Amino acid sequence: MAALLGLVLAAGCTAQRQAAAPGGGEPAEAAVPMAGDGGEMMAAALAKIPEALPGAPPLGEVLRRDLAERLAAAGAAYEPRTRHLREDGSPLYTNRLFLSSSPYLQQHAHNPVNWFPWGDEAFEAARRLKRPVLLSIGYSTCHWCHVMEEESFEDPEIARVMNELYIPIKVDREVRPDVDAIYMQAVQMMSGGQGGWPLNAWLTPDREPFFGGTYFPPRDGDRGARTGFLTILQQLSRVYHEQPDKVAQAAAQLVEALQAGLGGHPPASSPPDAGVLRRAFGFYAGHFDPVDGGLNRAPKFPSSLPVRFLLRYDRRTGEDQALEMATLTLRKMATGGLYDQAGGGFHRYATDARWLVPHFEKMLYDNALLAVTYLEAWQATGDPSFARITREILRYVRRDMTSPEGAFYSATDADSRTPDGHAEEGYFFTWTPEEIQSVLDPVAARLVKAHYGVTAGGNFEGRSILHVARPLEEVAAELEVPAEEARRLLDAAREALYEARKARPAPLRDEKILAAWNGLMIGAFARAGLALDEAADVEAAAAAARFILERMRDDRGRLNRSFKDGRAEHPAFLEDYAFLIGGLLDLYEAGSDPRWLREAVALQAILDDHYADPAGGYYTTSDDHEKLLAREKPGYDGAEPSGNSVAALNLLRLAHFTGEDRYRAAADRLLAAFGATLEGSPAALSEMLLALDFRLDDVREVVLVTPSAKASAGVLLDPLRRLFLPSRVLAVVPQGKAQAPHAALLPMVEGKIAQEGKVTAYVCKLGVCRLPTTDPSELVEQLRQVAPLPQAGP
Repeated sequence: MAALLGLVLAAGCTAQRQAAAPGGGEPAEAAVPMAGDGGEMMAAALAKIPEALPGAPPLGEVLRRDLAERLAAAGAAYEPRTRHLREDGSPLYTNRLFLSSSPYLQQHAHNPVNWFPWGDEAFEAARRLKRPVLLSIGYSTCHWCHVMEEESFEDPEIARVMNELYIPIKVDREVRPDVDAIYMQAVQMMSGGQGGWPLNAWLTPDREPFFGGTYFPPRDGDRGARTGFLTILQQLSRVYHEQPDKVAQAAAQLVEALQAGLGGHPPASSPPDAGVLRRAFGFYAGHFDPVDGGLNRAPKFPSSLPVRFLLRYDRRTGEDQALEMATLTLRKMATGGLYDQAGGGFHRYATDARWLVPHFEKMLYDNALLAVTYLEAWQATGDPSFARITREILRYVRRDMTSPEGAFYSATDADSRTPDGHAEEGYFFTWTPEEIQSVLDPVAARLVKAHYGVTAGGNFEGRSILHVARPLEEVAAELEVPAEEARRLLDAAREALYEARKARPAPLRDEKILAAWNGLMIGAFARAGLALDEAADVEAAAAAARFILERMRDDRGRLNRSFKDGRAEHPAFLEDYAFLIGGLLDLYEAGSDPRWLREAVALQAILDDHYADPAGGYYTTSDDHEKLLAREKPGYDGAEPSGNSVAALNLLRLAHFTGEDRYRAAADRLLAAFGATLEGSPAALSEMLLALDFRLDDVREVVLVTPSAKASAGVLLDPLRRLFLPSRVLAVVPQGKAQAPHAALLPMVEGKIAQEGKVTAYVCKLGVCRLPTTDPSELVEQLRQVAPLPQAGP
């Protein structure tokens, strides 16, 4: 067993810190008569569903009919994602995953593997057949997941071995982050802390892991590996059957460690002090890349350096280095290949230290978080280029990632198709000089090629990733074009390139709608709409919020995690509630509709009733969720913030909005619950540092009262938009009867009036207000007073 554990590999998509018939099919039953055109189509589809997959028991007639109905409904235009096709283009193999709404599971629906989705059926089959389970976890835009699929899961020989020796289960980590968290932790324990996707774990029928790894090459010697996936499958099956005691012992030890590790540390007696913020800054300063920004390593993730924390640290301490680190990083990211110069939006991470060569997938959550980051950098510095990036990110999301109903899709793939039909990472986003020249006039083409570094040799697989190779002013001078005209030409050229590449086969778009990621993007649109005075952005946020609240809740008012193909599925997790609550609070501040605050309060009540740990913080899953090996209390901020980090800030904001101290007490318990991590490794909870900074600040409660419901607050909102004031809550309310719905939720607004018929500002602290003002300069003066960090802590 120890020798086998040494086979774990750590390649793959980098993680930051994912009486039935044999085989589980129903017993055969009499066929239902088919008649008419529909019956003929169904009969034709049924003929294309195999009786059994290689090495697997029969699928059973009920399952085959379900699969046939799905195939018939897909229609003649359906293009199966597999190399195993019949002469007419229909799939040779189809498995249970074809019935799933998950785009990732759908990608594997025509593998020759007898895949099961996660659920009791699979584990009951494993128990009945006395087999181990092979659990494979990934997501739809994961490049190395695609590689392993093509090399191993599409290989009939490997599929046959999997089907003969295991019950294979496929999980979409974006739909089931609870399952992913458990088995990712197990793999990291076995591999010394390394993990990633695809994640492959070997389990007992009781769901207990005993071996795992990430990407495995298919056969011995492939990609330089001594032992390939096929050999590992065979060896682990022998170990499972020949050494059951050792397998049981290894699994029991792992489960015990998982339950201890995922449940969190004992809480501290009180929330951490400002020393945590100082130590966090010291860590980031000590690991900063002074040339290219970010942390001094590769690959580079946008989240690896928490710019929003650095902006707050500079504001509270006047530490120029913090601001320099933040702005250098943002500029380097925005001018590198990590940023889609033609279409807007950021790719997931850079494979190099210069932010030049990205991993080309685009994730909704990255772009939501970065839109807010650049917006805050604009407020902190006044640099218009930062506001431009925020606008471009949101334009990208609006036109490429928004559903007809207004909700936001999840991601786009790293891989795309070349003109000859081959899959190639990044092809869609890269250019040759000839392609540039075919789209643009000669002057614009010369400008773009020089500015964005497009050369004959290219910088990626013989093609060029657009990046700012030379300053626009320098290129304009060389071409004898006035600077203002050069900017106009460049903007028009970028739009032309965006339109031209739409003729290329686009990367796969994952069109599932996740409550959590939509919550982040709702917040991004709402904050931008408020700060940049863009009503359309506020409405985009509101449209998505309406979709989530009206289409993704069950009859108990509880959220679902995912929406796809017209239905909402899977009970929501902590991050779904926390991210959506945060977005709704942002939307209330931006749009002044009391509905959004009311909904945020109601969702917080569900979290408190069903997800809370009495010792502080929240579990990933509710108290009535499926029982897994462990109940995680997430305490690590990676590419996405943890639900607990966002929940901490939500609680503090709700305390100031509502005046209810129970929210502040819950926030203090949460911060204390993660006190050990914050004290010992503050960089592990970089997003929670924002909540701690808020907790230690003199938070301003700002109320703007308009003379009527239709009157604008613009004269006082305008200066407020441009201020970097992260520790504040904002309510814009009318006076009179229309104020009542706000006052029912926010006691701080009750009775406040617009003096002399003018919009009037009230700046308060814990309900105690300064003299009201109608003067924008006086309002700015009241708000600009910055409380220095408390001096407690080293």
